[in-house]
Amino acid sequence: MTDTPRSNLPELTVSELSGAIKRTLESGFERVRVRGELSGFKRHTSGHLYFALKDADALIDGVVWRGQAARLAIKPEDGLEVICTGRVTTYGARSKYQLIVDQMEMAGEGALLKMIEERRKRLAAEGLFDESRKQKLPFLPEVIGVVTSPTGAVIRDILHRLADRFPRRVLVWPVAVQGEGAALQVAEAIRGFNALEPGGAVPRPDVLIVARGGGSLEDLMAFNEEIVVRAAAASAIPLISAVGHETDTTLIDFAASRRAPTPTAAAEMAVPVRSELVARISRDGASLVSALTRLVDERRARVEGLGRGLGDPRRLVEEQAQRLDDRAERLGLALRRLVERRQAAVAEAFARLPHPRQQLARAQDRLQGLATRLITARDAQQRQARQQRERLAELADRAAQQLRRRVRDDAAALNAQAALLESFSYARVLERGFALVSDAKGKPVTTRAGAVAAGEVSLRFHDGAIEATVAGDGMADPGKPRKRGRAGQGSLL
Repeated sequence: MTDTPRSNLPELTVSELSGAIKRTLESGFERVRVRGELSGFKRHTSGHLYFALKDADALIDGVVWRGQAARLAIKPEDGLEVICTGRVTTYGARSKYQLIVDQMEMAGEGALLKMIEERRKRLAAEGLFDESRKQKLPFLPEVIGVVTSPTGAVIRDILHRLADRFPRRVLVWPVAVQGEGAALQVAEAIRGFNALEPGGAVPRPDVLIVARGGGSLEDLMAFNEEIVVRAAAASAIPLISAVGHETDTTLIDFAASRRAPTPTAAAEMAVPVRSELVARISRDGASLVSALTRLVDERRARVEGLGRGLGDPRRLVEEQAQRLDDRAERLGLALRRLVERRQAAVAEAFARLPHPRQQLARAQDRLQGLATRLITARDAQQRQARQQRERLAELADRAAQQLRRRVRDDAAALNAQAALLESFSYARVLERGFALVSDAKGKPVTTRAGAVAAGEVSLRFHDGAIEATVAGDGMADPGKPRKRGRAGQGSLL
């Protein structure tokens, strides 16, 4: 028998081979930068990020562990073109290689602008940028809230401009304006100012300014984040966005009530110029005094003209007094004539009235006639009542006779029915020599088979009852002598 040739290759287990591949990859690609498009992005409940990085010809899986996910410079989402920095390793349980990412950045300004434009369209479709949501700025706010970095030149420019135009009370909410966590701080500052209660220990601002200086597109990305845009759109306090220079545009500009090209311009929008207001008030005051003077002069001239058109007041009063005297005299005469006419009418009416004795006599006649009619009616009613009583007595006698006759006839019929019923009673049958057979439960036994089945029976005669036992099957020959039952009783069958 020939021996099989043995290979000089070492024999490895699956785990050993997987570990060797892992070490080879990690040593060969210890630190790499890979550019590609994010696809299939998913945030696991554990906090880890899983995705695929692809280009036109290939795809590699990527993982960002939870500790690094919070420190990423951008927010990953499908379709973004990014540059990922990390190391290549394998996942032996599934024979896959993957990229462990610890840094992620946008792949050029074009990809960043594309992401911002897509986000702008999506938020605009939700109505966050509608003009109907924007609020009117107050003319002269008492308190101004500023969301910006407390150490930069922006806050100094705003405070200096406010002091020049119209000094107001300013509340600064310090935030980071770029880098990790900047967007969250800005959003929380806007919501924090809105959460202040009017009249509280910390006054609630009448207008907000969200500001930062100029910078690159990446530097301004915190103000393009969705959380900042939604906070600005939901603000109940009018908000001015002043991010970057005049040529810079961020998404918060679309959600704000007003957009300022610079932080200094935002301060100018927030308050008017006090000196201009003073000059305007002086001009308006002088115009008002001049107008009032002219109005008084016009009214005085008009009153004087009307006065010249009026007559002498004394003469007017004398004429009216004379007219009053004339009316009083005529009124007295008219009153006397009216009284005389009313007296004549009363006398004429009194003359037409009959004498009281005549009226009394007529009333007595009417009363006498009514009394006579009443007596006649009473007599008629008494006669009618007497006739009805007589008729009622007669009917009562007839009813009593009818009732006695009916009772007598019914009693005779009842006696006849009783006699008939008595003739059909089983007691009469027992008197003729018959007996009533019943079982132990008192039910009548009418057949021989029933007596045999009952065993113990009761025999009822017309003068009493006795107990009996049925012996045999009831089929004995009638010619043979009957056997004696137990306990000295005779056999029934």
